[in-house]
Amino acid sequence: MAGSLKSTSQGQTLVLTLSNPEFRNALGPEIYAAGIEALNAAENNLDIRSVVITGEGNTFCAGGSLQRLLANRREAPEVQAQSIEGLHNWIDSIRTYPKPVIAAVEGAAAGAGFSLVLACDLAVAASNAVFVMSYSTVALSPDGGGSWALGRALPRALASELLMCGERIPATRLLELGVINRVCGAGDALSEALGLAARLNARAPNAVASIKELLNDAPTLTLSQQLASERDHFLLNLHHANGAEGIDAFLQKRMPEFR
Repeated sequence: MAGSLKSTSQGQTLVLTLSNPEFRNALGPEIYAAGIEALNAAENNLDIRSVVITGEGNTFCAGGSLQRLLANRREAPEVQAQSIEGLHNWIDSIRTYPKPVIAAVEGAAAGAGFSLVLACDLAVAASNAVFVMSYSTVALSPDGGGSWALGRALPRALASELLMCGERIPATRLLELGVINRVCGAGDALSEALGLAARLNARAPNAVASIKELLNDAPTLTLSQQLASERDHFLLNLHHANGAEGIDAFLQKRMPEFR
């Protein structure tokens, strides 16, 4: 029942596809390791400027495998701890990856699958997509940073409802709440995400990386610390070759060519 992570390229975008269709693209240690490896390999590849994560078929991801969890209950707790660490290392690598990562969601994103979406910088979902933090349904608590992301994206009452009640929430509602970016027609999530990625690919990679880092750091910094960080990033980007290209192109009313 082990799944795989397929890696392909669409122009300047790396597409990572969760592939475990028999089990609705359930996650497992093999996928976590492959995800980290794929991001590490693409980080210094100048031909890759963004990443899209999607699921094979009509489901994004059903989360972790309950069969594997049952098997791990017969083992020492350290066995499951190691698996969770694998997931968390992948989530952390997505959050700290210097290039934008976009989730393209068709069908269900459940449990750790929902957490995976929340780890991405942007998310596009089909109109019939549904999201559910299903942990409490099977007497478990969240992993994959789901509580961290929802606790920051939503008022406490809403985050508590999603996590404690474990009810399905449609993509349109998450769009209203500002948790995802766009809703598109069924079957169009990947193409919509690739279109969004193409827009990001046309931006200066160093500036996009700075924005991601600033957003990641902001919740833990004071205003004065964040202002200092913004100053430092601004100076780095102004004196980068792309800074000159961006300003010259704007003044000359032409499209910039960033590298």
